[in-house]
Amino acid sequence: MDSALIPKGVKRCPLWQFVLFVGAVGVVLLWGVYAMLLCWIKGLNQTNMNDFYGFALWIWADLTVIALGGGAFFTGLLRYIFGKEVLKNIINYAVLIGFICYSSALLILAYDVGQPLRGWFIFWHANVHSMLTEVAFCLTCYFGVLTIEFIPLILENRLINRVRFFHHLGHNMHEIMAVFAATGAFLSFFHQGSLGGVPGVLFGRPFAFREGLFIWPWTFFLFTWSAAACGPCFTILITKITEAVTRKKLVKDDAVELLAKISGWMILTYIIAKTIDTLYWATVTVPSKGFALEFFYSNNPLYGYWILFAEIVICGFVPAAILIFKKGRKNPVTLWIAVILAVVGVCLNRWAMVLQVMAAPVLTFESWVMYFPSWQEIATTILPVAYGIILIAIAHRYLPVFPNEPELNPLETIIAEEQEPEEAEAEPLVDQEQELKPAEA
Repeated sequence: MDSALIPKGVKRCPLWQFVLFVGAVGVVLLWGVYAMLLCWIKGLNQTNMNDFYGFALWIWADLTVIALGGGAFFTGLLRYIFGKEVLKNIINYAVLIGFICYSSALLILAYDVGQPLRGWFIFWHANVHSMLTEVAFCLTCYFGVLTIEFIPLILENRLINRVRFFHHLGHNMHEIMAVFAATGAFLSFFHQGSLGGVPGVLFGRPFAFREGLFIWPWTFFLFTWSAAACGPCFTILITKITEAVTRKKLVKDDAVELLAKISGWMILTYIIAKTIDTLYWATVTVPSKGFALEFFYSNNPLYGYWILFAEIVICGFVPAAILIFKKGRKNPVTLWIAVILAVVGVCLNRWAMVLQVMAAPVLTFESWVMYFPSWQEIATTILPVAYGIILIAIAHRYLPVFPNEPELNPLETIIAEEQEPEEAEAEPLVDQEQELKPAEA
């Protein structure tokens, strides 16, 4: 039965190895679920959050996975709206990664709320003056878009696709996918931006406060920009990790190189805008509020000047310089370095805009307060990682996530096809599948 679910022309590891791998990651998942239940049952006293840190590790993880999931909307925009056909070889995986990131974000919000059964309050009793309300609406709607984009891939499973209704449903959904890609890009622009706009309008927190355009602070646009720039790098990174784990070539180089090139130029333009924003903030905004720049940085290892240097120079200009040049993005080593640095850069940005905003004292008699998360916070933050690994493993085994895999691994394809006739005789719906071919044509 397991072999009948595996896509044609590909070879997978034995079932016992797959079950053992998923089971090992499942232990970590259960550890996170246990910590999550403790937070739900006993309350947020299970965390180390306090009056200084009302937003802490959870919200940093939430903003980070949303930014990294930006590869889904941006890749979909390039593929379906701008007609970059070469990206069809990686769009399935981009959607899967985006689905994992956004479902993880909603999960994190579920245990951050503390009473997830009342989560519907934000929709029924919406605070129309809050940017977080707009975030909640757009985030939920875009997760629905990602689910719709993910469904056709599920319907392409060998066993499911043999049912006439599901076969035609998946085919018809592919035909209108451009509509959902455009909708997803529209929704992502606003919720990514509003997540950045929240700290940007906090005039009582000068470290985060920014000037802006009409009602939108510059952080509104920088958050969207950084997600579109670094999200594709996360997609490339996870693709390369998957290839390393499976020891297979899964995506053609032209798709990866195009995505890396576009991402490189996006990172370069973003980091220039980020540099200009930081210089204006440091030379104009900070003095106007009666502070000195060093007031917002501490000598402790969490909130020093190193974050600013690492985010802008090491994790900004360096990966941009690597990716915009053909020689840099074609070299496997430098490509790995670039995408890792880009991902770390956006993580550092969200760290500063969540944790450092809370830690920086706002009154002259206040001092820096350190924060270290409890094990429950750490476990619940690792929970989405374990969930993502399991979902990727299942999707890779049973769904045609990588359309070029048989072509890129011809030896394994020959072995898989040699085993195919024996399995085909045991499948009762082969005739029905053959009947569908004229309809598909």
